Amino acid sequence: MKKLLYIALLVGSYAAFIFYIQLNATSSVSTTPVFINDAPKYIPPTAVPVITTLPTPSPAPAPAPAPAPKPTPAKQAALYKNGSYTGISADAYYGNVQVRITVSNGAISGVEFLDHPQDRGRSIQINNYAMPRLISEVIQAQNTNINAISGATATSSAFMQSLQSAVSQATI
Repeated sequence: MKKLLYIALLVGSYAAFIFYIQLNATSSVSTTPVFINDAPKYIPPTAVPVITTLPTPSPAPAPAPAPAPKPTPAKQAALYKNGSYTGISADAYYGNVQVRITVSNGAISGVEFLDHPQDRGRSIQINNYAMPRLISEVIQAQNTNINAISGATATSSAFMQSLQSAVSQATI
């Protein structure tokens, strides 16, 4: 019986507190509609505090200049000797990674994985996700300064090691 009385007292106190908060919250808020940018827009009185003055609109910012177009690899000076270059075989914890780059017109035009971890299901899943992204990053960057793939850190690290050795062979 004491438990029921205690619970009833607790629930009653909570209800009184909520009623008190609601009563005080509505009495301090203005019920005057607010006009924004000379267009009447009604905003409920419980959501808007009393505003005595409206801010003056600031001038629109000047448009940003258009970015300069990125030069394509064909327009850049040749960075590498044409040909195919094979990198070292680097350890990726669950296997080795080895790549071959192809250079045409002085730019990296292709990257091929000669070896990669593929004996475990999880390795296959990770590499199927990471390898196309690593290849895309290299062709876009045209150097070894690329980002590792999250979730494929070991593969990314071994790829970069093998890539660095292939690129150093191709460098003019």
